[in-house]
Amino acid sequence: MDQLHFFFFPLMAHGHMIPTLDMAKLVVSRGVKATIITTPLNQSVFSKAIQRNKQEGNEIDIRLIKFQAVENGLPEGCERLDLVPTDELLNNFTMATIMMKEPFEQLLQECRPSCLVSDMFLPWTYDSAAKFNIPRLVFHGTSYFALCVTDSVTRYKPFMNVSSDSDAFVIPNLPHQIKLTRTQLTPFDRIEEEKDMSPMIKELRESGLKGYGVVFNSFYELEPDYVEYYANVLSRKTWAIGPLSLCNRDIEDKAERGKNSSIDKHECMKWLDSKKSSSIVYVCFGSVAIFTASQMEELAMGIEASGQEFIWVVRPDNEECLPEGFEERTKEKGLIIRGWAPQLLILDHEAVGAFVTHCGWNSTLEGISAGLPMVTWPVFGEQFYNEKLVIEVLRTGVGVGSVQWKRIDSEGVKREAITEAIKKVIVGEEAELKRTRKWQGRQLKQEAHLTLV
Repeated sequence: MDQLHFFFFPLMAHGHMIPTLDMAKLVVSRGVKATIITTPLNQSVFSKAIQRNKQEGNEIDIRLIKFQAVENGLPEGCERLDLVPTDELLNNFTMATIMMKEPFEQLLQECRPSCLVSDMFLPWTYDSAAKFNIPRLVFHGTSYFALCVTDSVTRYKPFMNVSSDSDAFVIPNLPHQIKLTRTQLTPFDRIEEEKDMSPMIKELRESGLKGYGVVFNSFYELEPDYVEYYANVLSRKTWAIGPLSLCNRDIEDKAERGKNSSIDKHECMKWLDSKKSSSIVYVCFGSVAIFTASQMEELAMGIEASGQEFIWVVRPDNEECLPEGFEERTKEKGLIIRGWAPQLLILDHEAVGAFVTHCGWNSTLEGISAGLPMVTWPVFGEQFYNEKLVIEVLRTGVGVGSVQWKRIDSEGVKREAITEAIKKVIVGEEAELKRTRKWQGRQLKQEAHLTLV
């Protein structure tokens, strides 16, 4: 029997490429050949981990496709989502991904893989795979819960039954009573009539319904009601193969996951080693969310007023927004990392006691796997849905009161709310937050597994 060969094709964004690399590592450890498709600029996201894997006898191939950024009105070298300078250019980025179709099909014809695992945000890959009779699996880089919420909102449109954007409504037919407001919905989920939906969004919506099935970076024990709901009520073939981050056992894999850390990992670990158990608040909002100067000031003042020791990861384009004198005043209590942080190493350290997060699914799952209570501050995407999972279903977090969906966070969250939430998860006695430790115990015993082969 010929060796199975899987193609992996993630969206060019760190939150999609990183778990895809983990998936590839997982299948090669099971004797399957793996090839990752990406663009020249993004090769570096994968190259070091692929080299380390090769030294262990598990080879992952990588094939590159030119990304036509300039041809689609994007700056030269804009080959990744976090490099798109404005929201107005997001459609240009999408069009550039569609232009990858022809060279991608040439690769399919040349390599004839056994299976394609492609991102939900690359829906055109279904037709490409079908053209060569190759089974296609969709990778959803989020929770079952978020997809179930999305389906209910778009199917029943409960947001049409309230009189204002701030009025809460119940999401129909879910296993738990979940309430949201219009302002917390994604713009795509707020579309009232199908005729108002662009062909591109409609294709995205249908992406998960086509092909052989859907792969999730989640695990059954975390959200059993929603795995069952997705599979049985929505009648979709699915596999939960996470948490994918657990395949990173080596300290180098953890430290350099996605990019080289902007802080020396030994320096970071030495600083943490000097701290008491569960005393540090880790603050990180991922690679895409942007804060204005005023919101950065509220966050800084909220952290400082909490009195807790902290690690704060600050985007390079937000560095200048740090309040004057903040770093000097807090140098004994805090460590500021400018750029990319070794997040898995930090979250797994016993000195870390809480995680202030934007509720991106990778970060959420990594926080859960580390057994940490979370301070939730969703910004955009499906992050408001993930927050509901953490706070209302798992009951392992406290929200800061973020209610407005936006990529650039400019208003709304005040320092007092930040301080209060941090204190609750670090020194509070809420019994429900203690439940988070059961996930850590369960996670450490659970081997990430693949049932596709």
